[in-house]
Amino acid sequence: MPNPVIGIPMTTQIKFGTSGWRAVMAEEFTFANVRRAVHGIARYVKSQKPQGARVVVGRDPRFLGETFCSIASEILASNGITPLVIGEAAPTPAISYAVMHEKADGAINFTASHNPPEYNGIKFSTPDGAPALPEVTKQIEKEIPDDEPSIPDSKGKPSAQSLDPKPAYLARLREAVDVAGIQKAGLRVVFDPLWGAARGYSDSILREAGVNVATVHDYRDVLFGNHAPEPDDHLLEPLREKMREKKAHIGIATDGDADRFGIVDEDGTFLQPNYIIALLFDYLVESRGWKNGVAKSVATTNFINALARHHQVELHETPVGFKYIGELIKQDKIAIGGEESAGLSIRHHVPEKDGILAGLLCCEMVAHRGKSLGRQLQELFAKVGSFYPIRENFRLTPEVKAKFTEKLRVDPTAFFGQQVSEVVRKDGLKLVLANGSWVCYRLSGTEPVVRVYSEAPSAQELQKLSAAAKQWIFE
Repeated sequence: MPNPVIGIPMTTQIKFGTSGWRAVMAEEFTFANVRRAVHGIARYVKSQKPQGARVVVGRDPRFLGETFCSIASEILASNGITPLVIGEAAPTPAISYAVMHEKADGAINFTASHNPPEYNGIKFSTPDGAPALPEVTKQIEKEIPDDEPSIPDSKGKPSAQSLDPKPAYLARLREAVDVAGIQKAGLRVVFDPLWGAARGYSDSILREAGVNVATVHDYRDVLFGNHAPEPDDHLLEPLREKMREKKAHIGIATDGDADRFGIVDEDGTFLQPNYIIALLFDYLVESRGWKNGVAKSVATTNFINALARHHQVELHETPVGFKYIGELIKQDKIAIGGEESAGLSIRHHVPEKDGILAGLLCCEMVAHRGKSLGRQLQELFAKVGSFYPIRENFRLTPEVKAKFTEKLRVDPTAFFGQQVSEVVRKDGLKLVLANGSWVCYRLSGTEPVVRVYSEAPSAQELQKLSAAAKQWIFE
């Protein structure tokens, strides 16, 4: 990045956030910066395992992904690390499982997940297949050179090896999901990979079992239809159209790297991730008898809290970031863990978000219960109470942000005309009110935005709470 005043190149500071390092291609995500980042990862891996290390290298379908994998492979080999290179675009959960299955020493995954097509990113997974925790990414950042390093002669260094993660990962999914039960129930399914890495995964496993499945957006498009590959309500109309055509019982979708999910009910209603996590938690307790625990981020619905009390299951509330839930999966402390941003995984599975698994489990749940998702949700509301959550983003001027940042340091005793019964500071500021409603504020670390999560027991109360939550920022 050139200095606009004196024209001297400035070094981009590469910082690994909640899901790795992401940046706009040709601005900060350049060949030079990719080489710097991979060198940092290679140095970290060598510090953990000086000899015989092996690292999986994969990507989603974004522009130049193959080239970035070649660069990473060359740098790893020059550092004495054997690259296990995945030839085709692969889902993040499949890459995570490949690390575990191959007993590799980590993975470099070129993906920007659900971000718009102009972005790319690097995600590093540790030898357990989990997203790198902050203590690891901080060490990697320290190892990143200030300037683009030269690559030493690779003569006598390990050669890259090819790796296909699909067979082992699909075999694992067949263990986790009753695919035969989906077929037996005669379920009709439509799948939308949004041009992403799950192409040939969700649909293949269903089709092999004889399930009636149709697809949309089942080809590579590095521009993802000219929008972010995010399985959100407003981007799933083609999925709904195909569902109407096929008279489908359920529609399932995944994002660009298939770690997030989107679920559409038979009547075309989009079920927000908060509800899907709650439904699957209840279903896993019922169908598997798993009662070892449940995890959710602080910004995820308290529907989970109510179900945990109902099933007498231990609840773990974590900061935002699936890596914290992944740790609980590794320790077998939970049956399921999820985040409102459409990430979940289950016991004995990868400690990483898995949108493919989420969609297949929803198919199994509808097949076994013989009821639409909407009907199941209403029955669950009748059992433990109703929950209406929403997430909103608000941009802040520097003055408002400074004032609001100070405000967040104080514990309010009242909000929205109600007593604050609990103040939670696991991540941002969460205020739980006397009637069970709550609001959570989290300042973005990368832009002048505050994320506001609100939840109330009815749609009408949510509307009022949302207005109060916004007013509290700007008053």
